[in-house]
Amino acid sequence: MTRRDPAASLAVESACCDALSEDLGWALGVVFRSYLKAARAAFADVPGGARGYQVLAAAARATPGSQLELAQHLGVDRTVMTYLLDDLEGSGLIERRPDPADRRARHVLATSAGRALLERLGRHLQAADQHVLAGLRSEEDRQAFRAMLRRLAISADACDPGGTGCDLGRPADADGCAGS
Repeated sequence: MTRRDPAASLAVESACCDALSEDLGWALGVVFRSYLKAARAAFADVPGGARGYQVLAAAARATPGSQLELAQHLGVDRTVMTYLLDDLEGSGLIERRPDPADRRARHVLATSAGRALLERLGRHLQAADQHVLAGLRSEEDRQAFRAMLRRLAISADACDPGGTGCDLGRPADADGCAGS
């Protein structure tokens, strides 16, 4: 068994803390990985894991959109989207219906089984949220963090040239940024 040198451990910890305080990408990555570890069990019942969950949640929340719109909305390659939808449909979680205006297109809708699964997942994901936010001491701090993160996500998403993940069909301004 190899013993760790306390001085070396302190140097690594110091470097990590410096990176966390100075590098937004590093800090976001640490928080994201912690969230994924805590949420992994919740996604085990969803075909496609976390990505399948995103597709199912979008199909349940959004007005019916086509497969292509859903792929663009989530930033998923359309071929990958087809496989995800096949798996979700095979599990009875979504259904695809022909678009009355365009028979070539299919609307994606969550089924009642898909909505029930989302409800169960919501409870598991709340536990993951609590795990990640446990470092914030008060409920007020947690709410403030969520509000700031939501604003940051909406702002970043609105200026994403690949489209918006927050709202299908939201009008864009002259710069291509929705809601800015």
